[in-house]
Formats: sequence, C-alpha cells, structure tokens
Amino acid sequence: MAKVSIRELRNHGGDVVDRAARGEQITITRAGKAVAELRPVSAPALSARTLLAHWRALPTVDPLTLRRDIDEILDSTL
Repeated sequence: MAKVSIRELRNHGGDVVDRAARGEQITITRAGKAVAELRPVSAPALSARTLLAHWRALPTVDPLTLRRDIDEILDSTL
C-alpha cells in the first residue's frame, strides 16, 4: 500500500485520487503516522436483467472447434 503525506495530498490531490480510482490503495500520513486510507469505490453489482442481457449477447461456441484450437496451441506432452 502506497503512502502519501497530507502535504502531498493537498498539493497533488487530483493525481492521488486518480491513482486510487485506478485501483491503488493509499495510506494518508500526518507526521509519518497513518491517519486515513484512500481506496477505490467498489463497482455496483449488476442486476439479473443486465447479466442475462450480457449472457444472451455472448457468441456461440462450437465445442469441437474449441477443442481443436486448444490442441493446436497447447503442447500435449505437458
């Protein structure tokens, strides 16, 4: 976890928040001691309707073709 001082947060707040938005967890320090944590907000859960819509939009997969493609890529001696 990265550490950022209060001064750095004040002077570069936008950059620090951007780092957190990209997934970094940041500890805010004052006089070298941890006083707060900044972390990204969790993404909201998808509704069942949205999940079904995504599932219906998936392409169909031919299992025989998939197996043939995998066999071509992977070393069968492993």
